[in-house]
Formats: sequence, structure tokens, C-alpha cells
Amino acid sequence: MPSIFSLTLNTPSFIAVITDSYSLNYSSYQNPLSRGTEKRVLLNQQAVILLNMDFQVLDISGDIGLRAYGSTIQEAFINAGMGMYSFITDIDKVKPENEIVIDLSAGSMESMLVNYLNELIFQFDAYGFIGCRIEILEISDTHIKAKVSGEDFDPSKHRQGLLIKAATYHNLNIQKTGEVLSIDIIFDI
Repeated sequence: MPSIFSLTLNTPSFIAVITDSYSLNYSSYQNPLSRGTEKRVLLNQQAVILLNMDFQVLDISGDIGLRAYGSTIQEAFINAGMGMYSFITDIDKVKPENEIVIDLSAGSMESMLVNYLNELIFQFDAYGFIGCRIEILEISDTHIKAKVSGEDFDPSKHRQGLLIKAATYHNLNIQKTGEVLSIDIIFDI
């Protein structure tokens, strides 16, 4: 069994797996809802797999949470939205056939984040729209404008994941550590 540990560099959070076998298939150890990119390197004759995490699932009793990372607030908001969509379905199977624009204002960055995620949930609940790509067009401490590409949810081709009721303020945290922004958000399910 390989060793698994977390580390933080000057970029979003990394998970590292050290093994004697450079050809290790990490997918059996990775949480399927976490998402990021993989880089394999050799360190002292051992294979090290660095996973640059866009987001990861938080262990929350009775609900579900995620920690989204980004080097900018735009990137962290995008990763929070994509992480939430990954709870609903396999976003790799969603095609960018349609676009919607979300334009919201709020009294604080935290309120704007919750409103933004709840608008994505509303678009799914009311219209069946599921996103696969998010582009932040404008963002400030009190305003966000985002373009979301995706398609109508189709149960015959999209796996049904969790039914998310709402993004919440419970334990909400937007934090900058060095060059990395992280967002902790919990969803009612």
C-alpha cells in the first residue's frame, strides 16, 4: 500500500502518493468526487504523484461540503461551482450545448458566494440546466457575473447523484493562505 499525505505548496492544495511503483494507478485511492490534475515525478527512486486539487469533498455528517481552491477568487468560485455540479452528476458527460448568464449582487463576498451557488441550484431545479463550464465575467466583493455552459439534465445519459437543496452559511469560510484561496461551503441535501 502506498503512503498518502497532503502538502501545501504555493499553488492549490496537493495530495501526494509515494510508492515504489512509478506506474501506480492512483484512481483507486482518490475520492471520485474530488477533482484536479495529476503530475508524476521521481523522488529518491520512488514515484510521487502530485494531484493539484481544484476541490475536495469535506466529511460532513448529514450534509455534504466541499473545499474549493484557486489562485484567484474567480478560479475558487469556478471550482466551487464545478465541485457542486460534480455532486449532482458526472460533469465529464455534460456537453456545452447552451449558455446562461448569472448576474448577482450581495452585501458581502460570503453572501455573493452562497447566492451564486444557490442560483446554480435553482437553474438545475427549475429548468434542469446542468453546467460543465463556468467563466467568471466580472467579480468584486459584492457583484458577480458568470457565464455557465452546459445542457439540460437527461437521466438517460446523466447519472443522478445527490439532490442538493441549498448552499448554506454554516461553517462558510473564504480564506487566503499565501497564494492560495480556499472556500469551504456546506450544502443541504
